[in-house]
Amino acid sequence: MRRTPDRTETEASRWKPTPRVSGTLDEREVQEIEQGSPGGLTSRQIVDVFETRGIRFSEATLRKYVQLGLLPRSVRVGRKGKHRGSCGIYPAHVVRRVNAVKGMMADNLTIEEIQRSFVRFKDEIDGVEKDLRELLTGFEREAKGPSTHSPEKRRHLEQEIVEAKRAAGELVRRIASLERHLSERQESATSAAAAVGGGNDLY
Repeated sequence: MRRTPDRTETEASRWKPTPRVSGTLDEREVQEIEQGSPGGLTSRQIVDVFETRGIRFSEATLRKYVQLGLLPRSVRVGRKGKHRGSCGIYPAHVVRRVNAVKGMMADNLTIEEIQRSFVRFKDEIDGVEKDLRELLTGFEREAKGPSTHSPEKRRHLEQEIVEAKRAAGELVRRIASLERHLSERQESATSAAAAVGGGNDLY
């Protein structure tokens, strides 16, 4: 007699992770990282995202991606507390871009082809992200400064700013995703052996 799977088995199969392309994160992992880091990530955190999952990546490679125009430059953000200085923060969607580059490298795209895939609308997207960050930083500074607001009102404003940061991060992620789909190549890439500068040079 054929056994009917119970509810637990059915739910487990529904949430079974999608197999990842070798050397890349799967979509669910990328989304969780983006949604969990609305304020952005440091270079060390970005490297850890990949290294802790057994994917080869380094801070030197991250800097090279930035130099090639594949990633936006970090923004200096002050740390909480006195005399703690500042650190460079990258937007959370940088993880998605790194992942996309690794996927293209697995497809044997050349450096030139990878660069072209990120060129369209990149400056505009980075500009939107910069403006949103500056606007929300201004709101945050205003909310924490001297004011006539009651403690309850201040807490409400701070929570609104947290939610706005999350929404802004999601907006940038969606725009970046749309740009990526619009820029996807229409033809198969030429083989790395015949190309000038293979994608593996990005390591």
